[in-house]
Amino acid sequence: MCAAQTGPVVTVTGGQIRGIATPDGGAAYKGIPYARPPLGELRWREPQPVAAWTGVRDATAFSVACTQLSEGWNMRYVPSSAEDCLYLNVAAPAWPPTAKVPVMVWIHGGSNTAGSGEAAGFDQRTLVRRGLVLVTINYRLGALGFLAHPALARESAHHASGNYGLMDQIAALQWVRKNIATFGGDADRVTVAGQSAGAMDVSLLMTSPLARGLFRGAIAESGAVSVFQGSRTRGEAEELGRKLAAELKMPDGDAIAGLRLVPPVEILEAAKRATGGDRTGLETSVDGWVLPKRPTEIFAAGGGLAVPLTIGSTAQEIGGDEPAAKIASAIQKAYGGLADRALALYGLVGGGEGKADPLYGGPGVQWPTDEVFRCPVIAEAVAHAAAGHLTYQYGFDHGAPDRPGNHGMGHSAELNYVFGTWGSDVQLAPIDRRIADQMQSYWANFVRTGDPNGEGLPRWPSFSVKEREYVAFTDDGAVVKAGLRREFCEVFMEHLAAVGK
Repeated sequence: MCAAQTGPVVTVTGGQIRGIATPDGGAAYKGIPYARPPLGELRWREPQPVAAWTGVRDATAFSVACTQLSEGWNMRYVPSSAEDCLYLNVAAPAWPPTAKVPVMVWIHGGSNTAGSGEAAGFDQRTLVRRGLVLVTINYRLGALGFLAHPALARESAHHASGNYGLMDQIAALQWVRKNIATFGGDADRVTVAGQSAGAMDVSLLMTSPLARGLFRGAIAESGAVSVFQGSRTRGEAEELGRKLAAELKMPDGDAIAGLRLVPPVEILEAAKRATGGDRTGLETSVDGWVLPKRPTEIFAAGGGLAVPLTIGSTAQEIGGDEPAAKIASAIQKAYGGLADRALALYGLVGGGEGKADPLYGGPGVQWPTDEVFRCPVIAEAVAHAAAGHLTYQYGFDHGAPDRPGNHGMGHSAELNYVFGTWGSDVQLAPIDRRIADQMQSYWANFVRTGDPNGEGLPRWPSFSVKEREYVAFTDDGAVVKAGLRREFCEVFMEHLAAVGK
């Protein structure tokens, strides 16, 4: 724990830490504890204040990721993942700090079941060199981070359970508020950002009273409050908690004491069996404390935090070559009385094979992308803008060079452009470098001022409910457009409104 090598030393909550001086004149601190390890009796409790240490703690290596099962892409994190994982990382652009600079706190994706704060271009320092302090965080995942159970609610001072992973994110933001000035960061200019589940969590935090005052801007890449049907109800979440306990043969009256003794991987495996892979709300639930109401209802009523929001999606987030009949059946099941309108838009009326789009693909790509990502993003943008809050929408419509075929505009394709995280073997064309520069400039400007616009960039208009202006990152770079998939997303939003009544 104590560092022997030389490096910049600072004092944070808990004690002193020693980081690394970086070649670009900045500094990096890794593996900083922001809460006590959630072990033993602290499993399924809100994050507790970090324990103080003596001496100088080494902060030169990332912590392990939070316990997770393999989802294929996350194998680098799985073998060493553990419950003792509530750590964050801070990258500063200049050392020693000479002025207060804006801060971006990144929440990683991975369905709230996988991933790590080690990602997001921390070591590449691409955005950091543009004058930002970058913070990346770990938070509890899967059933270890989101289990709800009546017995947990009974032992809670707030009579709530679940959403421990969201509480971790809030605790990390509170740590940033208290400590970021030490690294040259401006605690009053914090933007919380994330992609996929991280973007959904960003949007959820915008509906949580516990997050009020902890950030002044938000960036949500490919995620919104209505993704995967929004958050579960408290009843749904607690029933899944009971099923997990039963799967591990725990007595209903004393389930939690027994569950706290079960190895963490066994908890996750049992949860997977008990839920059948159900990802409604990506594990989150309306607990009455962290999330007081359905987040979709809060946004629809204009109750999201009054902060500027940048939100968007990629052209072909998910999908493939599913038969037209299967897509038509899914639309009918999802939309009920609105299904005929949707089927006509996708060219699937009367057993039709569907309308292919040169940018958005066939119905097997269009429908799941619209339903899970693009239209939820637009619905959130409409609600936020209607409440009078600055909103900026984007679409990523350019094929990434390291993703052949349709995957070039698929889920996560924009991340390499934002963070400069391509492998050394990827050949970038001039347009790729141009889009990367534009996206990084827009993102950095937004973190700095709450407005992505700046010198040398195409003007990015704010989103209005009527016109729905957005910036598309195309094969020609940033281009202003309007009304992304308007007719398709109108059906989605009508359905969303009907479900919410």
